[in-house]
Amino acid sequence: MIPTSVVVHQQSRVLELGYENGKTYRLPFEFLRVLSPSAEVQGHGPGQETLQTGKREVLIANIEPVGHYAIKPSFSDGHDSGLYSWDYLQFLCENHEQLWQEYLDKLAAAGLDRDAPMNVAGGKSCGSH
Repeated sequence: MIPTSVVVHQQSRVLELGYENGKTYRLPFEFLRVLSPSAEVQGHGPGQETLQTGKREVLIANIEPVGHYAIKPSFSDGHDSGLYSWDYLQFLCENHEQLWQEYLDKLAAAGLDRDAPMNVAGGKSCGSH
């Protein structure tokens, strides 16, 4: 489902998506950043994910449309390689609480918190980005 409105709220750090059925969702920038669909975050296959930390204060500097199927946000930390399809955004909206809890659980299992610097979290690159 394609949103009828996409609004960036810088002060509250949320992306608001409105849909034709009247539903509105508010996705925090940090949530969008740590669950970026990019290869940098997701890896190139199962088990290759890079746990993102230190993104609590991240902003969306810009959003570009990608055809009629996605948006490409540019985040204030320089990350801009995630293409958020309408389907992926809808998935994030519908599963926000569960996905956020899974992220917090992964942090806890790694002995990290949301504000740990990425270099402490062992951020790695796949070498092609």
